[in-house]
Amino acid sequence: MADGSDNLLLRTYASIHDIDALAWNELANPSPAQFNPFISQEFLSALEDSKSVAPETGWTPMHIALEDNGVITGIAPFYAKGHSQGEYIFDHHWADTYERAGGRYYPKLLSASPFTPVQGGRLLAASQSAKLTLASAIRQLTERVGASSAHINFISETDQALLKGAGFLPRMGEQFHWFNRGYESFDEFLSALSSRKRKALRRERRDAIAKGGAEEVTIKKLVGPEIDEPYWDAFWLFYQDTGARKWGQPYLTRTFFRLLAERMPERLLMIIAEINDEPIAGALNLVGGDTLYGRYWGCSQHIPFLHFEVCYYQAIDFAIEHRLSRVEAGAQGEHKIARGYEPVPTYSAHWIRDVGFRDAIARYLDAEREQTSMEIEALRSYVPFKGNGKKEGS
Repeated sequence: MADGSDNLLLRTYASIHDIDALAWNELANPSPAQFNPFISQEFLSALEDSKSVAPETGWTPMHIALEDNGVITGIAPFYAKGHSQGEYIFDHHWADTYERAGGRYYPKLLSASPFTPVQGGRLLAASQSAKLTLASAIRQLTERVGASSAHINFISETDQALLKGAGFLPRMGEQFHWFNRGYESFDEFLSALSSRKRKALRRERRDAIAKGGAEEVTIKKLVGPEIDEPYWDAFWLFYQDTGARKWGQPYLTRTFFRLLAERMPERLLMIIAEINDEPIAGALNLVGGDTLYGRYWGCSQHIPFLHFEVCYYQAIDFAIEHRLSRVEAGAQGEHKIARGYEPVPTYSAHWIRDVGFRDAIARYLDAEREQTSMEIEALRSYVPFKGNGKKEGS
């Protein structure tokens, strides 16, 4: 597709490689301090080149680029979807309702970082006017290809407000993030917790590694080139097991992880648990400018609390050591609250082409946002920090 107006040109591209990589990265991550790996050209190209994202998997790239006098001034990572898998903002019941009423929900359109429940830029542009042009292009493209809807997932509250002004329906979800309030050590973080929770976390950390006798679990943090091929092979087995149990089959291919290790090794942190030098569990994290993102976990042996140690406590340890402002440990999970993670809202925006269906979804989202806001507020009273209003031991 190509649409022009005066000096502006909008194009869609079937591959991220058709768009200049430097231009993409400059728009996606203009500030190193706020670097988000999941919207980088390296991450998204690894998904495409590994065939994790491809028409055969239900993800057809059709990235949008806005050009002004030949200079790319806006980009939206964009896909046509034949299902709603791998998105983490769930609309399966929308699809079921629409198709029961005789409509055709798929294909739909999506702007997102595939398989990644992490907030970040989707309208990659330096100016509000360029973002609005991209939003208008998304609506026009939805009409042109006859898609039922367009969804822009895990965006900032500011971009959601902009999209609401452009006719998109706002939606709110929730996640649980850990915030670094200037801690110098894990023990200093623990000192901020109520005494009961502090004791519980220490006990969990102790029990996670004390499997018994000579079989004590050891933990390794591996960064970049330290993650050699045997560790990748072990991690791949862990990831496959988790994927098979959660989704029926893993979303990502082994080639994706190889390409990730080649293209952005300095952004990778693998936390490995071993017994007698044999890996039994692992978690892969990506390091942003000020945030550690916990992404993929798996294990070959179940040990109580080991998941919490590898995915949550070691991540906090790393964030404190490297003075990162927060840890995002993935989607969902109210159990994270007891481990020092706090409920936060997430944002998305949705364009529904059918006017009647759009009105019904708008009413649903009004009620859902109110419910989600109340739930987040209620959950905040359970964070385990001193002075949060909850009685000790409650």
